[in-house]
Amino acid sequence: MTQNIDAAAERLAEARATGTPCAPVRDLIGTVEDAYAVQERLTERLLAGGHRLAGRKIGLTSRAVQEQFGVGTPDFGMLFADMAVPDGEEIPAGAVLQPRAEAEVALVLDDDLVHERHTVADVIRATAFALPAIEVVGSRVRDWDITLPDTVADNASAGMYVLGNRPVRLGDVDLRLCGMVLERRGEQASTGTGAACLGHPLNAALWLADTMVRVGRPLRAGDTVLTGALGPVVPAAPGDVFEARVEGLGDVRVAFGKEDGR
Repeated sequence: MTQNIDAAAERLAEARATGTPCAPVRDLIGTVEDAYAVQERLTERLLAGGHRLAGRKIGLTSRAVQEQFGVGTPDFGMLFADMAVPDGEEIPAGAVLQPRAEAEVALVLDDDLVHERHTVADVIRATAFALPAIEVVGSRVRDWDITLPDTVADNASAGMYVLGNRPVRLGDVDLRLCGMVLERRGEQASTGTGAACLGHPLNAALWLADTMVRVGRPLRAGDTVLTGALGPVVPAAPGDVFEARVEGLGDVRVAFGKEDGR
C-alpha cells in the first residue's frame, strides 16, 4: 500500500506542477485513511519545498454533500500561505484547476488548540476574530470525477482563498444566524446561513481542532480556519468577479483572470 500511496501522491503532484488534471486516484487507494496518507505525503513535499502552513480548511460540512459522498463527517485539507489572495485581487487564469467559489466564515486563532478533546468554549477562547472568506476550490482530478478518497487525497480539493480585511470578535456576531449572499458579476449566485455549516461554524471548528490533534498537526496560534461553505458552490470562469457578503462580518471580493491575460 505504501507504493500505491506514493504513486497517488505523484499523480496529483504532477497535475499540480503541469496544470493538467489527472485521472482519479481511487484505483490506487481504497480507504479514507489511505487518502489522508496521500495528503500528508503531499503536505510534507510542499513543506520541504519551502511552503509555509498557514491554517486548515474544512470540507463536507453540508449534510446534503455528506449524503452525496456517503459519509457522516467533514474532511480537512491544508492551507498554505501562498494560497492566500488579498481581498479584491485577481487570481491568474490557470492558477486553480477547474475552479469553483464558495463563501465561508474564517476564524483566525490567537492560541493553540492542543487538547485531546476540546469544548466550544476552548474554541471561542482561542479565536482572535472572524472574517468573511471566499474559498476557491479546485480539483487536480479531471472533470471533478471524484469520490471521497479522491478529494481527501487531493488536499480536500483546496485551491486558494480570500479573506476580508475587517476583523470581528465572536461576541459581536451571531455566526449561526448570519446570512450570506455570493454574487458573480453582480448577480446572485448562492445564498445561505451559518447554520448550513454543521449547524454552526463553531461546530465545524470544534471537529477540526480535535481531529488535527489526533493526526499530529494541531491548530496553532495564527492559523486561519476556513470553517466550510455557507451555501452552494458556484463554478468560476475566466473574467468572473465574485463578491460575498456575510451578515455581521462584511464583504470580500475576488476576480478571475482571463485566459489571454486581459
